[in-house]
Amino acid sequence: MKILKATPGGGQKLYIETYGCQMNVGDTEIIVSIMQKEGYLYTTNIDEADIILVNTCSIRDNAEQRIWGRLKEFQRYKRAKRSLIVGIVGCMAERLKEQLLEREPIVDIVAGPDSYRDMPKLVAAAQVGGKGINVALSQDETYGDIRPVRLDSNGVSAFVSIMRGCINMCAYCVVPYTRGIERSRDPQTILREVKEVFDAGYREVTLLGQNVNSYRWKNEQGEVVVDFPKLMEMVAEVSPLLRVRFATSHPKDLSDRLIEVMAGHNNICKAIHLPAQSGSTRMLQLMNRKYTREWYLGRIAAIRAAMPDCAITTDLIAGFCTETLDDHADTMSLMREVGYESAFMFKFSLRPNTYAARHLTDDVSEEEKTRRLTEIINLQNELSIASNRRDVGKVFEVLIEGYSKRSNEQLCGRTSQNKMVVFDAAPDLKAGDYATVRITDCSSATLFGTLV
Repeated sequence: MKILKATPGGGQKLYIETYGCQMNVGDTEIIVSIMQKEGYLYTTNIDEADIILVNTCSIRDNAEQRIWGRLKEFQRYKRAKRSLIVGIVGCMAERLKEQLLEREPIVDIVAGPDSYRDMPKLVAAAQVGGKGINVALSQDETYGDIRPVRLDSNGVSAFVSIMRGCINMCAYCVVPYTRGIERSRDPQTILREVKEVFDAGYREVTLLGQNVNSYRWKNEQGEVVVDFPKLMEMVAEVSPLLRVRFATSHPKDLSDRLIEVMAGHNNICKAIHLPAQSGSTRMLQLMNRKYTREWYLGRIAAIRAAMPDCAITTDLIAGFCTETLDDHADTMSLMREVGYESAFMFKFSLRPNTYAARHLTDDVSEEEKTRRLTEIINLQNELSIASNRRDVGKVFEVLIEGYSKRSNEQLCGRTSQNKMVVFDAAPDLKAGDYATVRITDCSSATLFGTLV
């Protein structure tokens, strides 16, 4: 099967802006696929768009505020083309529903994450003067039969969704309310998609889910026949030339079997994103994370024992409800003990309708949240540069993504540990090739090397 690419040309043109997580990137590729089958054409030029869709994120308040601001900017496009259709899709659409239509008259479509199959109908309704609305959540929609249109620029790395939704109910998180319950995709459709992207020249896939470790495919008798470690084995066996990554893991579900599978396959990347959120067991209990600091560190020890070269990255929240200075110090000490390669770090943002909003008190001031976040960021910068310095002198296999941002005389690509490497170009190397590179220098974000 030939890989689907975005179709250029004339006719009704669709423009999409994507915010938030990698799942949203994958969803955008699904929307474009559905719309292209109905004759719509994808464009990256907003000025020529007949339809503007914004694929949104609700995980933090500032993510939503960016969308409100963007809608104000779209008004000039609406004035220039009165037939222009503007739609809000994704998590913010699911969460706010009618508010979007009431507050912003330019919004014609509101579509939740499980309603993308109806997008052509919603657009058609808007084009005749109505409002296209579908925010119904599904218990079984996985879009497993949809072949996404690949919108990535490098043609090397592709996202493949393996499941949707979440049932963990972390106290701070809106995802269970905006993406619905957890459901896994048929492994055969996953393998089909992986094989298609590999045959099209892609050399890396990232398996996506809110909690990939809880992936389960059951037979008609309700028995689990493929769990996540088994799925990883199946995908890794597509080709030894295909790198396999995944995101994201919940620490409570990271199994010894998965670690064993990762260690046993050279083409499964030695990198795990393992969100800690806090280093304080008290905070973790309030967050409903269902593990302790000790459990988390035990998982780190198991990873390091099996894969000493495995990179570990994380998510951290500063200033969750009732967080004390001692709790914050526990997070800082956890960071030092693990030695994260990198981290996504945020101030706590109280989200409506979550457990925290209903039952806890957001009592850490914005100023104190900012101060604690700054300490976390500064420490992570130290840990990142220390990690990169340890790589100087080592040799890595690098998957080339293309030319570096600064010069066409240099190539860039990633190690198995997901670190970016920049090195001098060679005439026989191109995007999608593997190169053996010795690291000679580094910054906090990048490794620099020479071809071996």
